[in-house]
Amino acid sequence: MPQQVPGTVGVAIHSADPIIRAGLVSYLRTDRRIREVPPELHHEADVIVVAVDNADASALDLLRSLSDSPDARFAMVVERDWHADVWAAVDRGVRAVLWRDAVSPAAFVRTLLTLADGGGSLPPTLQAALMRQIQQVQREVLTPRGLAPSGIGPREVDVLRLVAEGKELAEIAKKLSYSERTIKYTLYGVMKRMQLRNRAHAVSYAIRAGLI
Repeated sequence: MPQQVPGTVGVAIHSADPIIRAGLVSYLRTDRRIREVPPELHHEADVIVVAVDNADASALDLLRSLSDSPDARFAMVVERDWHADVWAAVDRGVRAVLWRDAVSPAAFVRTLLTLADGGGSLPPTLQAALMRQIQQVQREVLTPRGLAPSGIGPREVDVLRLVAEGKELAEIAKKLSYSERTIKYTLYGVMKRMQLRNRAHAVSYAIRAGLI
């Protein structure tokens, strides 16, 4: 097993084709910031690279079999075509997609470091497809329910902002021209829908999501 070096990015590479896998592994060795993690220990990797011929439903199932962690970071190297639902791929943890014929050692390493740092890298065509899906969900699902993409509506954001400022429920009700009962119901609705434990947790979530 390769020795784990502090501060390096652990990368596990999964490919059914041993030649492709060997080529991608050789790219890792061009940068000391990257260390290889054996495929069988992919759960210990910072980034999991999956090389496939076509990105389709079976490829997404493969991702789930490798890791169902919500924090999983996958980079897909695709040989031919993309047929998978982009939103579903992102939901499975795909944070980068590289076309096999365009992969260079420098681009490969740069992408892995970007993912390890919390970023992402999708080809323009897939970015456009993802944006169309987001717009469709916003238009057909969220807007009719008065929700934003974060799952929290404008009134709920106003309430959470005032809670974050230390206002009591009675003060919030007066400022927003609602009854105190409505404010309590609004907070309860947010906490139940987003599975938040209490008001402090709800405020923390809103801050992390950039809502307040």
